Amino acid sequence: MANHLTPEELSSELGMDRDAIIKICVEEGVPIYQGKIDKHLFQAQMQALGMPVAQPA
Repeated sequence: MANHLTPEELSSELGMDRDAIIKICVEEGVPIYQGKIDKHLFQAQMQALGMPVAQPA
């Protein structure tokens, strides 16, 4: 399973809106490197904010 995903891939895995994912990354300092986001870093930041994160089935 891939760890670095595009915003589109991450949105479909987590059931979130693509634009919301990008907004969270920008606001919380989660890097988007070459168009990809570290899924585990993103989920850890979401948990630190107290936001529920859907786990892939």
